[in-house]
Amino acid sequence: MEYTLSVKARLMLLGILPAESNLTTIRIVRELREGLSFSEGEHKDLQMVQDGQQLTWHEGAVPDKVLDIGPKAQEVIREAIKKLDDDKKLVPDHLDLCDLFEYGG
Repeated sequence: MEYTLSVKARLMLLGILPAESNLTTIRIVRELREGLSFSEGEHKDLQMVQDGQQLTWHEGAVPDKVLDIGPKAQEVIREAIKKLDDDKKLVPDHLDLCDLFEYGG
């Protein structure tokens, strides 16, 4: 399924994907990370600046990215959101991802 992802959504997804799992999941996560990552040109255009925990970028500098995310990868994302939910670590910025990936808790 194709998803249109903003810079913020891409960053949020990169931040919640699991670092450890089984072989199949890690391969899927690696592919997702590659698709969500930013090219050299995007980095240049966005002018990302990290200040402590705060990351800022030039809004509107790059268009949203359309990414084809398969059913298993969607499941991995939903499981990552569920883990945040179960651990009571969801924040308001995660709501758009919950809606986008149809996670209802």
